[in-house]
Amino acid sequence: MGGAATIERGSLTIRGASIVAVGSATEVDVNGARRVIDAEGRVVMPGFVNCHTHIASNMLLRGLLEDVQLFEWLGTMWKLKRNFDPETLYWASLMGLVEMVKSGMTCFNEHFDAYAVTPQTEALKKMPLRATLGYGFADRGVYADVKDWAWKALDSFGDKVDAYHRSGNDRVHVALSPHAPYSCGPEMFRRVREVADAYGLVIHTHLSEGPQEIAYVAETYGTRPVQWLNDLGFLKPDVTAAHCTQLDDADIRILAETGTKIAHCPCCNAKLDSGTLRLRSVREAGITVGLATDGPASHNSLDMFQEMKFAGMIHKDKNHDVEFLKTRELLEMSTCEAAKAMNRPETGTLTPGQKADVIILDLDKPHCLPVYDVAAALVYSARADDVVTTICDGRILMENREVAGIDEAEIRARFRERALALRDRSL
Repeated sequence: MGGAATIERGSLTIRGASIVAVGSATEVDVNGARRVIDAEGRVVMPGFVNCHTHIASNMLLRGLLEDVQLFEWLGTMWKLKRNFDPETLYWASLMGLVEMVKSGMTCFNEHFDAYAVTPQTEALKKMPLRATLGYGFADRGVYADVKDWAWKALDSFGDKVDAYHRSGNDRVHVALSPHAPYSCGPEMFRRVREVADAYGLVIHTHLSEGPQEIAYVAETYGTRPVQWLNDLGFLKPDVTAAHCTQLDDADIRILAETGTKIAHCPCCNAKLDSGTLRLRSVREAGITVGLATDGPASHNSLDMFQEMKFAGMIHKDKNHDVEFLKTRELLEMSTCEAAKAMNRPETGTLTPGQKADVIILDLDKPHCLPVYDVAAALVYSARADDVVTTICDGRILMENREVAGIDEAEIRARFRERALALRDRSL
């Protein structure tokens, strides 16, 4: 990825947490290696980077409510979120991490809307993926219940930074995640900006997600979401804005001028009828765009293969141009471009000096063969269960579809039990 050529028969060397060499199969002496993985006939590529998602909370909401408008959907989901408890969130977090490992995701950008972050930090000790954990903040609408917590957390955020930021060999970062323009007022967005600047943290928010948000901001502030946040001095290169399906030309100019990055979630946007990102226009403006799944509540799976395939199809259709968004570009949007979009440039390519976040895929499957073109097979034919090995930070987390160091059956059972109990006491 990142513009480098594909090596047909190659070798990749990892030392510690980093990639130290990439070359042809004949260039590397493996005699000194502690471990050799024979990937003959398989595909070795960077792990997928999911630059916008909600793991713990959304695992508990998957398939709960379908076929409704965004604001109505959010209102029902909040009934469950109000009843979250740490133990339930722990097992939900762990279940989500297992799903990502098994689908080849090695890095993700968490937007916490569960308002209880500690369970996921504990789950990441068990399943050590690369993650940016965005603490969610809100003070109005259906989220008004967390107003006091949000302000207290913002005012004491240095404690969170000291406890978690750049922990786990620099795998786990802390971020600030004001929920959205319809759930956070101007004072909260200004305070988030102050805290981010004070501690050098990135920001992760929802922006211009759908028609209801556009209408709310127009009625409440007399402007548009992107222009409103820009007037507050909020938008900068450290901001990842999720969705952005409702951009006009002025919005695009602002995002380009401020260096704001976009996490593009085409599957959930289509499912919730939120609209489609003007991808050609934002790319032509020089805006960084990465692919993301959003959470399992609105997408129903953590599967970047689905996201790549649907992105390719919907944008060819919307632009009436089958040559738009080629397979290589889709692969880069799900790896190195997604890493840039969430401000984690240390991953996403197989390059010496980069973090050793690597996946191996077996395309010797009926649904992929005959594999005339590897990129085409990965984007339009492959599935999550074609990932056979997942390596993050130089550590093998899954090999031959077996996830190391966990009892997956126990995790599934405990998660299912907790999720059903949460539903029963909430609805």
